Amino acid sequence: HSDIIRHESLNKTFHVAFSPVYSEEGEFRYTVHIAKDITDQKKMEEELFQAHKMEAIGTLAGGIAHDFNNILAAIIGYQQLVTLKIEAGQDVTEELDAIYKAGNRAKHLVKQILTFSRKGSEQLDPLQPSPTIKEALKLMRASLPTTIEIREEIHPDCGSIIANPTSIHQIIVNLCTNALHSMEDEKGVLTVKLHPVELRNNDRILDANFPEGLYIELMVKDTGCGIDRSSLKHIFEPFYTTKEVGKGSGMGLALVHGIVQDCGGFIRVESEQGKGSTFQIYFPAIEKQIEEIQDEETEQLPKGNERILVVDDEEIIVKMYQETLERLGYKVTTHYSGVKALEVFLESPDSFDVILTDQTMPHVSGSELAQEVLQIRPDIPIILCTGFSALISEEKAKEIGIAKFVLKPFSTSDLAQSVREVLDRKTA
Repeated sequence: HSDIIRHESLNKTFHVAFSPVYSEEGEFRYTVHIAKDITDQKKMEEELFQAHKMEAIGTLAGGIAHDFNNILAAIIGYQQLVTLKIEAGQDVTEELDAIYKAGNRAKHLVKQILTFSRKGSEQLDPLQPSPTIKEALKLMRASLPTTIEIREEIHPDCGSIIANPTSIHQIIVNLCTNALHSMEDEKGVLTVKLHPVELRNNDRILDANFPEGLYIELMVKDTGCGIDRSSLKHIFEPFYTTKEVGKGSGMGLALVHGIVQDCGGFIRVESEQGKGSTFQIYFPAIEKQIEEIQDEETEQLPKGNERILVVDDEEIIVKMYQETLERLGYKVTTHYSGVKALEVFLESPDSFDVILTDQTMPHVSGSELAQEVLQIRPDIPIILCTGFSALISEEKAKEIGIAKFVLKPFSTSDLAQSVREVLDRKTA
């Protein structure tokens, strides 16, 4: 028997094997245990894994820039149209709605990029794959040439699997990028299907090492040049590639194979030269269903009359927070510097009921401001906002004593609900 074991206290990874030893008469004598330190090997694998992701992000960069430019064009264009229509006394509701939708597109695109580029493996949990695959395909649509037609057949409620969103993103990006490289002159059809399937022992599809039952099939099919039989035997091997130097590392399909194995699934590949390739991935379905979180529609924003200290080094954001909160009835004091905000607070610690602060600011960050403030007034609720920070997470924020951790950008409703939530929690 053999296994891979992580020794946390030593920060080492070992390949451990043991085997019984018998005498010539067949009697058990003793057991041999062998432990091989493979820490450096695992570290190299992780570095190669991350390097390949960065290579894939390089492929996506052009498409991402294209998508962002389209989003910015919509926001700038509609803003100018709003100005003209207001001057003419016309209704601008439709244009403002378009600006909001464009902003949300940008928000989701950033989320997709961060999800894909996240370093290391994540915990495997029950996951409904269809929303994640749709998001990943949006990212691919932005990066693939428009000459590639993408056909989606995604079953909206095909069940759950054991996986994490990052891994599913990587499977889609790797297989779709591979399909692009196989299509001559970047023209062809890319088909992605997701649906449940019942596999039995007598099915040709079911791998002999897997039990019969309900699986979720992810199929990625292209109309490219296909894979010859000799290459087909090696496509999942690390560093195996038929591409020119600089066109790929040969790690893409090896990583896909490793991810699928980690998720407890298996892959089948069918290909014919000149007629394209079909990759079929089968994930074991699980009974536990994931409840979709429904967006709560708030008919009326919660209001209040408490005193709020708002801190952010971006003037435009401070003004937006101030006007929104004042319209809701709050008394708002603003500062563009964590240093100045701390001075004002220290002069009169009881002058505020809640603090809303950005994280990334020069000289004094939001988390540093919070730590100083909480030493004086441990009871004051603090809302920490950030667009992205490698230095602070929701868990670290809670350890400091911060009442709420919020990711930018967020809506007026999110802002109003967050402020009311921490104030009501303090009262309770």
